[in-house]
Amino acid sequence: MSDLLSGLHIRPAGPSDIDAVLRFWRDAAEGTSISDDHDGVARLVARDPEALLLAERDGELAGTVIAGFDGWRCHLYRLAVHPERRRQGIGRALLAAAEERFAALGGRRADAMVLDRNELAHHAWHAAGYAPEPQWSRWVRHLTD
Repeated sequence: MSDLLSGLHIRPAGPSDIDAVLRFWRDAAEGTSISDDHDGVARLVARDPEALLLAERDGELAGTVIAGFDGWRCHLYRLAVHPERRRQGIGRALLAAAEERFAALGGRRADAMVLDRNELAHHAWHAAGYAPEPQWSRWVRHLTD
């Protein structure tokens, strides 16, 4: 483990982490989601207690990723690293933990939701071995207001 990653602890989020995660995303994540509320994250944690991974250093939240697996596909959401802790390998460590989870569940390919305008994220995802597939588009219908 590199010196930059020493002291980094990755663990699944629990119900008591939800408010801190939502505050963290307001500071560290690019964009917002219709599911970025207490009830939405609580449903995620209740349904799949291992999906929301937290990276902590010195007792403080340093990064997150949602590693969702529906039994067929592996989906990555909300990879976010605190702005003061970027370029220290935290995102890569979170992705490695997510990929280990997927492999243990039988997953064979991971995909990620990445905003087109988030150039910084594009570099990070590319460095981790991910690439866009331009032949696909995301189609969305909101089920609630």
